[in-house]
Amino acid sequence: MSLRGGDPAEIGGYPLEARLGSGGMGTVFLARTSSGRPIAIKLIHQQFAGDDEFRIRFRQEVAAARRVSGAFTAAVVDAATEADQPWMATTYIEGPTLAQRIAANGPLNGAELRMLAIGLAEALRDIHRVGVVHRDLKPSNVVLSPEGPRVIDFGISRAADQQTLTMTGRVIGTPPFMSPEQLQAPRGVGPRSDVFSLGTLLVYAATGRGPFDADSPYMTAYQVVHEEPSLDAVPGALRTVVESCLGKEPEGRPSADELLVLLRDLPADLGGADATAAGAGRTRDIITQHHLATRATPSPSAPAGPGTSGTPLARRLRSRWRSVLAAAVAVAAIGGGVAALQAGGFGARNDSKGNSVAAPGATLLDGFKPWRTTVQGGREDIPDELRCVARGDALFCGGGGVVAARIRAVDGSRVWTAKSPGVPVQGMHLVGATDDTVLGYRFAAQDAPQDPASEVVAIDARSGRELWSVPSGSQSTAVTGRTQDAVVTGSTVVTVDASNSRFEARDAHSGEVAWTASFPVGTQCAPVQAGVKLVAMCAAYEELEASEVRHPTLYTVDRASGTWGRPIAVDGPAVPMGVADGKLVLLRERLEGAASAGYDGVVRVAPASRKVTYSRLPKTYAGTPGMVDGTLYVSGQTGLVTALDPADGRRKWSRQMGVEGASGPVAGAGALYFSSATGRVVALSPHDGTSLWATDPQADGLTGEQGASPRVTLAGRAVIVTAARNTLFAFDAQNPPKAG
Repeated sequence: MSLRGGDPAEIGGYPLEARLGSGGMGTVFLARTSSGRPIAIKLIHQQFAGDDEFRIRFRQEVAAARRVSGAFTAAVVDAATEADQPWMATTYIEGPTLAQRIAANGPLNGAELRMLAIGLAEALRDIHRVGVVHRDLKPSNVVLSPEGPRVIDFGISRAADQQTLTMTGRVIGTPPFMSPEQLQAPRGVGPRSDVFSLGTLLVYAATGRGPFDADSPYMTAYQVVHEEPSLDAVPGALRTVVESCLGKEPEGRPSADELLVLLRDLPADLGGADATAAGAGRTRDIITQHHLATRATPSPSAPAGPGTSGTPLARRLRSRWRSVLAAAVAVAAIGGGVAALQAGGFGARNDSKGNSVAAPGATLLDGFKPWRTTVQGGREDIPDELRCVARGDALFCGGGGVVAARIRAVDGSRVWTAKSPGVPVQGMHLVGATDDTVLGYRFAAQDAPQDPASEVVAIDARSGRELWSVPSGSQSTAVTGRTQDAVVTGSTVVTVDASNSRFEARDAHSGEVAWTASFPVGTQCAPVQAGVKLVAMCAAYEELEASEVRHPTLYTVDRASGTWGRPIAVDGPAVPMGVADGKLVLLRERLEGAASAGYDGVVRVAPASRKVTYSRLPKTYAGTPGMVDGTLYVSGQTGLVTALDPADGRRKWSRQMGVEGASGPVAGAGALYFSSATGRVVALSPHDGTSLWATDPQADGLTGEQGASPRVTLAGRAVIVTAARNTLFAFDAQNPPKAG
């Protein structure tokens, strides 16, 4: 939709390109950041700018949207809540709303309906985990993006730790999709009100009508509060789950986490409205289902808790929900017993020769017991995720406000911590470690402008004493797509100098300079560790300034002398991943403007012969890439992981693993490990992606991050995981934490 006369040319410095739509409270425009990234800017109507009550609501909307920015929502890019005319910018999500989709093509069915249900339940789970209640989940607030459904518009949302704002004389919400308590007592609305709204929305998606539709909003509201829902046209397998969401009493409904378990157990094709729910589920996480069933079914002698209802209607709804869970547990218990007999225990698998995949040599550290800890850094107001490396029974971790810390892998106790006082750069964690030295990044405090903005710091591994430090450049991300401005190769650390003009190689422990190597004229370079080789990846200034590195050049660098080899031109943009069969492997990015749309090809470079070969991938894969044991992996935002052969780009397998925004993989003890910022870990078989086990989240982190480095470290058979807020925890790979 073109801009209209009277529309501003720019908002907050962002040039406007089009008008996306207008509602009662504001107008939404399409704009772009300076790097070309499309964003949506919501500009509040002028008549509300002077309304103090409305400004409070808008500030709450911005705060809530910032808290829930993740894989299933639109992340906040910028906002000005105190401007003369307030506005908020979020990432632009392309696609029709659910309301537009159904108006154009009719109701959803089959796999499309199932994936919508799961995606929305995952969105609610993430929203609720950060303490926000959406309160206006409806078809026009769900965008069907190519990557899955996205929930938008937190205009009447509420954070659990905020004072509820009520607007006198106004009903806030949309009656066909509101819960009974939202219509009757809006101050008491909690997360399970959103679950009710999700139930109504799924009925609408499946049938084109809401479960309480009537001739007027007033009759609709009456039916929501007093009448049973109309569900005859809902596919049978989905109907039972939806019924549990539409209980009149909040405590009779499942939580978002519990709902997700039910939805994931639905068959891949939900079928038509005459499909029965009986026997429709499929086996998944045994422990989770058992936990849900025991939570949902209290002991007969247990007294009713606060807020429970003894009415026949409430008892009937709770009983209906429990029966679904009980059936799932019965199926899972049978399957689980067989799995235990065949595999020899929870989490263990056998290879074709009957050998345990818990890998020869993967032994548990003496005295190891599961543990959990938090490593506080110099900036507790800006917590970050750590990354770790293991050296025997020592664990070295760094990131954010922590330059480095030494932790005992056996019990999680800290030996020493070196803190960073400044604001960290996202994605910059630990540099690495040698036998006697740990190297990390330190950022200058805001009140110390004389200090280098960022430094590489060397610390004695045994004592925690600082050995030396050197100012470091910070341009590697622009060149390689990876945030790593220094690399450890053998006992040497290679850094980019502060002026971003050369490599400097030092003995990791003494800091003595071994060699320096200037960058080719007109280029900026980054160090890349390619197995035992060191490679420089360089880009021209012009491409860096345009944020489009489409023609990178590679050079081998002699690790002893710093001598550069002959240039190797690469048709990019490309991200270095690792080495397979002696060749450096890169993933080619597909750009839409300056923004990455994912990866669509593989590049292989033979350093000795300077031969470059290219292969197309079967499709464009968006998400977080990784490479281990000669296989490429891309983990999508919604949990789909794909294994690719770097030799020809062929897809080996794809699996839906149920961890959104996971980084990885890390290989060891016969498994591939993926983990998200919440600390949820999934172990997959490297052969075909079969799920071996999964854990529950361990920290309050936001999902949906792309490009994150792996969060799992292995110390023998111990799995050590880093999560949001500097959380660290460890467990035995053969005895992972029971989900639930």
